[in-house]
Amino acid sequence: MKKKKATKKISSKKSVQTDPLISKRKKGESFFEDVYDVVRQIPKGRVTSYGAIANFLGTKSSARMVGWAMNGCAHVTPKVPAHRVVNRLGMLSGKAHFNPPSKMEEQLLKEGIKVKKEMIVDFEKHFWDPAKELLL
Repeated sequence: MKKKKATKKISSKKSVQTDPLISKRKKGESFFEDVYDVVRQIPKGRVTSYGAIANFLGTKSSARMVGWAMNGCAHVTPKVPAHRVVNRLGMLSGKAHFNPPSKMEEQLLKEGIKVKKEMIVDFEKHFWDPAKELLL
């Protein structure tokens, strides 16, 4: 059964479909939780970038903050598939935060995503852009 999408107004010009959990949070609550909700929507076998998540959340210049959020998600419930978030070039830049660091690549391989020299093979093919996938 597919999740029902809710609408979140990001700016006066743009509304997007989002996870219902994002809509239920009150204004001023955790940016990190918004990041986690977006990451939970990345389909298996797909990846996205820190910048794409920041852009979707209406904070285009906050890719580093998305990285900080991902760094702190190991003990978040429900689980966050952090292995599906890479840098804008498809590099496994967050692998150092996995224990062991090879776990990120192992999880991607289980989902059918090949990695060579710490880079996603056919990155464009596997890239999932929340701004395109979740727009009204």
